[in-house]
Amino acid sequence: MNYLTAPSLSLNPCKAPIVGSLCLPGSKSITNRALLLAALAKGESRLLRALASDDTRHMSEALLAMGVTVESPSPSEFRVVSEGFLTEPVGPLFLGNAGTATRFLTAALATQKGTFIVDGDEHMQKRPIAPLVDALSRLGISARTDTGCPPVEITSPGGFGASKVEIDAGLSSQYISALLMAGPLHSEAFQLQLTGTDIGAKGYIEITLSVMRAFGAEVAQINEGLWVVQPTGYQPVPTYHIEPDASAATYLWAAEKLTNGKIDLGVAPQSMMQPDAQAWDIIQAWPHMPGEIEGSQIQDAIPTLAVMAAFNQTPVRFVGIENLRVKECDRISACCNELNRIKPRLAGEEQAELLVHSDPGLIGGKTDAQIETYHDHRIAMAFSLAGLLMEGITILDPGCVAKTYPEYWNDLASLGVSLVR
Repeated sequence: MNYLTAPSLSLNPCKAPIVGSLCLPGSKSITNRALLLAALAKGESRLLRALASDDTRHMSEALLAMGVTVESPSPSEFRVVSEGFLTEPVGPLFLGNAGTATRFLTAALATQKGTFIVDGDEHMQKRPIAPLVDALSRLGISARTDTGCPPVEITSPGGFGASKVEIDAGLSSQYISALLMAGPLHSEAFQLQLTGTDIGAKGYIEITLSVMRAFGAEVAQINEGLWVVQPTGYQPVPTYHIEPDASAATYLWAAEKLTNGKIDLGVAPQSMMQPDAQAWDIIQAWPHMPGEIEGSQIQDAIPTLAVMAAFNQTPVRFVGIENLRVKECDRISACCNELNRIKPRLAGEEQAELLVHSDPGLIGGKTDAQIETYHDHRIAMAFSLAGLLMEGITILDPGCVAKTYPEYWNDLASLGVSLVR
C-alpha cells in the first residue's frame, strides 16, 4: 500500500512483540558522498546497496544536469559515468531539503569552471551555509548568499586560488566534509584548518575520509583540527558497497526494544561506521535510560531517543544538541512540542537541551495527539514509535519519510504494525 500519499496515518498499539526481519536502506550519508566522488572521477563507478530516496534523487538529478550519467539499474544501485568534471548547468540546481547534497556540491562546484546556483526548497533556504560560503570566498572563489542560507551563487575559474583555509564547523561537520572532498581537485596539497574545537558529529568526517580514500584520495589528519589533502583527484570504483543506514536502524532497534520483540536487520550495530550506530547501547538501556544523554555525536538519533524517553522510568535530559535547531526543522522545539501534544508538560527545552520528564504510565494509554512533522522525516519516524505503545497517535504528512526511507511505513506494516490511512 502507498502510505506516502496519505495526508495522515494512525497507528494501532502493538498487542504482541514485533518479530521479523528487514533489509535496511543504504546510508544516505555514504550514498551522497559516493555519488559526488564518482561524478568527479573519470570513468564508470557502480554503487551497490545504495539509498534511493528524495535526497539521493536530488543529488543524482543535479549531477545529470551537469553532464554526468547517473543510472539506476536496480532500486538499490547507481551506475555513474563521468568525464571527471562538471559542466555549467542551464539553470539553478534544485536540491530540495538535502543538506548533504547542497553543502557538498557547493564546495565541489568551486573547483569547476563556470557559474552555478545551488538552491533548495523553502526549508533548505532556512538552513545555514554562510561559514562554507565565507571559506570559499577566502579561497578566491566568487561565492555569494544574500541570506546566509541557500540559494548560493558560485563563479569559479576552475579551482581554488589558495591552498589553505580555516573554517568554523560548530554549526555542521558538513562544512568540513564538503571542503575535504573538494581538496583532491586542487592543484597542490590543500590544508583545512578548524577554528575552535567544536565539530558537530565528528564521526561523519570519518565517513567522508573513508569514502574519499575508496575513490583514490590521499588525506591525512595532522591533529584534531588540521587536515592535509593531496592533489590526487579521484579514481572510479568498479564496485562500491554502501553500508545500511544507521539512522534508519534506530527506529527499528527502538521498535524492537519497546515491544520486547526481535527484528533481524542483517547487520550488527558494532560493525557500522556511522555515528548513530552508537545509539544502540542507549536504546538497549530502556526503560532505564541514563538521566543525561550527550547528543552532539548522535544527532539524528535524538528524536528516536526522545520519544523512547517519554516512556522511560525516570526523566532524561539531552545535552549538547544545539545543532538540532538547524536541521530539516528545529528538532529541539519539534520534539518538545509534539511530546507535549501526547501529554501536557511532558517535555521542556532550553537552547542546547531537551528535558523529557518521562511517564511510564503512558504505556497502554490513550491520546488524541496529531503529530505535526514539520516536513521532517525524522520527526515522523520517531513519533511513530509512540504509536506502538499508545492508542490515538496520528502522524501528519507521513510522506515526508521519502526523504531518506521511502519504504518505512511498508516495512512497519510487514512487521505486523497496524496502520490506518
